[in-house]
Amino acid sequence: MKGEGGIRTSMVHHWIRGNVPLCSYCVVCKQQCGTQPKLCDYRCIWCQQTVHDECMQNSLRNEPCGLGEFRNLIIPPYYLFNVSQLRKEKQRDYSKLAASCGENWTPLIILANTRSGNNMGETLMGQFKILLNPVQVFDLTKTTPMKALQLCTWLPCGSIRVLVCGGDGTVGWVLDAIDDMKFKGQEQYILQVAILPLGTGNDLSNTLGWGAGYAGEVPVEQILRNVMDADAIRLDRWKVQITNKGYYNLRKLKVFTMNNYFSIGPDALMALNFHAHREKSPSLFTSRIINKAVYFFYGTKDCLVQECKDLNKKIELELDGERIDLPSLEGIIVLNIAYWGGGCRLWEGMGDELYPLARHDDGLLEVVGVSGSFHCAQIQVKLANPIRLGQAHTVRLILKNSKMPMQVDGEPWAQGPCTVTITHKTHAWMLYHSGEQTDDDDISSVSEQELSKDQMDEDT
Repeated sequence: MKGEGGIRTSMVHHWIRGNVPLCSYCVVCKQQCGTQPKLCDYRCIWCQQTVHDECMQNSLRNEPCGLGEFRNLIIPPYYLFNVSQLRKEKQRDYSKLAASCGENWTPLIILANTRSGNNMGETLMGQFKILLNPVQVFDLTKTTPMKALQLCTWLPCGSIRVLVCGGDGTVGWVLDAIDDMKFKGQEQYILQVAILPLGTGNDLSNTLGWGAGYAGEVPVEQILRNVMDADAIRLDRWKVQITNKGYYNLRKLKVFTMNNYFSIGPDALMALNFHAHREKSPSLFTSRIINKAVYFFYGTKDCLVQECKDLNKKIELELDGERIDLPSLEGIIVLNIAYWGGGCRLWEGMGDELYPLARHDDGLLEVVGVSGSFHCAQIQVKLANPIRLGQAHTVRLILKNSKMPMQVDGEPWAQGPCTVTITHKTHAWMLYHSGEQTDDDDISSVSEQELSKDQMDEDT
């Protein structure tokens, strides 16, 4: 159906026979559909309405489709047709086209890593393709985030939401791609990112209220409702620069982007051993429970071996340029978010001492020490507090003469003598869901921020 200027503004239902969902009801007679043991009744693939064979009328076949409950997330076929027509005319202003989709239209792009955690990605992709337009659902094992996000160039600026189905590593991959869009002159596209946690740790997801792990317990319809209801908040992103020691002209730089945390010591050693084991036998690591069991094994082993002993004698720590006297410890962890280690609120510890709450939008990092793997385990079950070393805008660590395990957001490596400098890089717009956090709310005040479009444009 066409509106002003030949722009298509709606479409009729697309009815298909059979494959009617359980407990669906006829839009005409209100009785249950799909009750006969044969291919029967009709379903509209866009609005999901169902109708009996005998209730189907010509008026329904020619009736405009309202796209159903998720119309504000769906990219309608007629919108894509209109955009393609404008592109042929070399026009790039899609604001009038967006108006045909409604004033609350926030199109959703779904990026799923089918190899994450418990390998639920493929099943979820199929379910999302049923409820949305298949063109807005991408498999990151086949399409890179940067390529998938080019769909944004067909959409209006400032109203796009992204649902990342994967672990924290997948989320970081997508956020890096969004940063790359800014560098390529596409900074006008403000993407707000939600998370469906399919990984092992999922600490960023937990911090933002999306839960510590998804195992199919929530229907995909409810996931989409949560995305529609979520609030936009900011997440600090940090630059981690590692300079290897050596002659000046032989020094090598490593640069990472950190969303969650950086660490040196026993937790990085556990991650390093886990990744080495997974590289050798990837087929064994298809379950979140198995992954955590392997982490537990290496943590128990380190309690006995203590490979990171006397770290305080091997490293120097500076917070905002001030040297910190280190007590006896085996590990240092630099936090940007509230959760660490698969659901532990490390900075708060047992919660029996008054300290400023850890926030992910204040430009500050929390720095703590741990005295070993056993101390980490005690903190996780709230039987001990971390060794709080301070908060800072810039963190600098100097590893003097040893080789130690390090990690950034769960990506570990063995590192020789070096200088590690952590500084603020940028921020990302994330979506916060208030209903799924697994511990006390530490960012409820953040989720209630009043964010106007003008503010978001100014910050980008």
